[in-house]
Amino acid sequence: MFNSLQSFLDIWQDEAASTQLIFDALTDESLNQTITPEHRSIGRLAWHIVTTLDEMTGHAGLKFDGAALGSEVPSTAAEISDAYQRENEAMVKAIREQWSDATLFEERDMYGEDWTIGNVLWVLITHQIHHRAQITVLMRQAGLMVPGLYGPSKEDWLTRGSMPPEV
Repeated sequence: MFNSLQSFLDIWQDEAASTQLIFDALTDESLNQTITPEHRSIGRLAWHIVTTLDEMTGHAGLKFDGAALGSEVPSTAAEISDAYQRENEAMVKAIREQWSDATLFEERDMYGEDWTIGNVLWVLITHQIHHRAQITVLMRQAGLMVPGLYGPSKEDWLTRGSMPPEV
């Protein structure tokens, strides 16, 4: 829960930058990587993150031009990465213009439950983190380098010429 829009925006800026790092590391070939055919591919997971920006905040009343939930997954990693950057900027601009600190305490019907706008924004962050983590596992399966987000990744350690500490 957030008590000010700025507290959300400060955290969101870092989390969006981390998501952008992941999306920028994807390749066209990696977009079809799945754990099994019954699970989402990297491309579908990444596009789900992109479309959720508009879907979730739109469900809470925010208005901006975003990709529709259920729209076709782009065929290139660059298209997904570019769309995330554009939609993130549009969403942040819309939040600044349409919502206020007081809005954070207003309730909305979200998926059959009453959520405050502050909770919607919190869930938006955790939802993105959840799917971003799934993507990093698939990235390793696809042979991609995983950028360090909350500290060095194994690949970062190896690039530095050392092994990650054992836990």
